[in-house]
Amino acid sequence: MSSPSGFLVASDLDRTLIYSNRALALDVPDRLAPRLLSVEVHDGKALSFMTEQAAGLLVELAREALLVPATTRTRTQYERVNLPGPTPGWIPAYAICSNGGRLLVDGVPDEDWQAEVAGRLATASVPLAEVVEHLALCADPEWTHKRRVADELFAYLVVERAELPAGWLDELTGWCAERGWTVSLQGRKVYAVPAPLSKSAALAEVERRVGGATVLAAGDSLLDADLLLAADAAWRPGHGELADSGWTAPGVTALDQVGVAAGEEIIRQFLARVRGGAGVGVGVGAAAGPEVPRAVGTEDPRTVGTEDPRTVGAEILRTADSDGGPEAGSLESVAKG
Repeated sequence: MSSPSGFLVASDLDRTLIYSNRALALDVPDRLAPRLLSVEVHDGKALSFMTEQAAGLLVELAREALLVPATTRTRTQYERVNLPGPTPGWIPAYAICSNGGRLLVDGVPDEDWQAEVAGRLATASVPLAEVVEHLALCADPEWTHKRRVADELFAYLVVERAELPAGWLDELTGWCAERGWTVSLQGRKVYAVPAPLSKSAALAEVERRVGGATVLAAGDSLLDADLLLAADAAWRPGHGELADSGWTAPGVTALDQVGVAAGEEIIRQFLARVRGGAGVGVGVGAAAGPEVPRAVGTEDPRTVGTEDPRTVGAEILRTADSDGGPEAGSLESVAKG
């Protein structure tokens, strides 16, 4: 499926397009708070939300561009999310799950991409089991609450952050790097992810299948940085690991808005670029065209820098606590703890 406008919009979900109660950041009097639409229910409880205005804009965006969710959620976690769309029962034609390890096509896992990912991991990274075993040995139960795996692709720990021993994270990072894995500390979670596993790699595969397209992207965390760098134009909200570290890059717009208001603004920016561009080849710096109406007083300043997210180091990896993980919900446990 190709985009009718020549635009492909790849976006992270949690804390970018959709928000848990803890991440809403509603800093206005209750009577002025925006109306919210639940877009995720689990065990009978509403977990994630968008503003009603954001939902309406997303419907328009999905009608005019190829919308590709790009999430660290597993397929099971992703399928709990019910994004608004242009037709009843709509689902995105493509969705990137498990940080690029799974590609859904019309909701069905693509076996060719799964085999491709397995091949890349086999040649560039040691097996997951080796990393899981090492985490079990090096993570003290005194400060490790849980050990988890996601879709048999990567692992993470839930830790008591303040009790992590000095130098432990650096030692783990070095050990993993020698074996083709990367490590990041995000909130209370220590992620160990194979280096070849990325959202941008899966995005490149979607681009290959749909043909030439102008790519727009958005995300808030370290795991989204490669996705933003792969796009012709990208946005990050005023919250999250990237914002906390001050990370910028050419073509990435740093928004002031935080919380669910940032999600609405991101969709508004996507739609404005789609409607103002000419599709393939528009790229960074193209005229934005007619502005999609926004709340009075909001801005979208562009901050340009040159840092590669892989070189930012501890400033990004050691950020304040955030909800969700990876991005929301729990994964299958590999060991009790």
